[in-house]
Amino acid sequence: MKIGICSDHAGFAYKTKLIAYLTKKGYEVVDFGTDSEVSMDYSDVAHPLAAAVEEKKVDLGIAFCGTGNGMAMTLNKHKGIRAGLAWAAEIGRLVKAHNNANVLVMPARFISFRAAVNITNTWLETEFEGGRHQRRIEKMITW
Repeated sequence: MKIGICSDHAGFAYKTKLIAYLTKKGYEVVDFGTDSEVSMDYSDVAHPLAAAVEEKKVDLGIAFCGTGNGMAMTLNKHKGIRAGLAWAAEIGRLVKAHNNANVLVMPARFISFRAAVNITNTWLETEFEGGRHQRRIEKMITW
C-alpha cells in the first residue's frame, strides 16, 4: 500500500517519525512536505496530497497540523476527499468504518506520538462497513 503524508510546521516532527514507522512496517510512503519546523501554510502541502489521493497516485493519505482543522478543511475542499480528523483510536476507527475516510488528519499539538501511531494503526486496519454508511456518503458527495 502506498500512503501519502504531509504536515505543516506543527506536525513536522510527528510526520517524520511516522514515515519511519510506516516504512519499517512495509508501507511505501510518499512525503508531500513540509521539510522543517519553519512556519508555513498547511494548504501548500494539503492540496498536493489531496490531488495525489484523487488521482490514485497514493492509496490513502495522512496529514498533521497543530489542531488538524486547517488540514481537514483544506483537504475536504477536494471533491474526491473524505478527510477525517481523529484524536483517539476509536475516532480513527469510526472515520474509516462509517465515513470511509481516505485521508486521516491528526492534531499534532494535542496528542502524543504514541497516540498518533495507535490512531494510524487502527485507521489502517479498519474496513469500511458499507451499507447505510455508503448511502450517507453518496448523499455527502452529491449535495
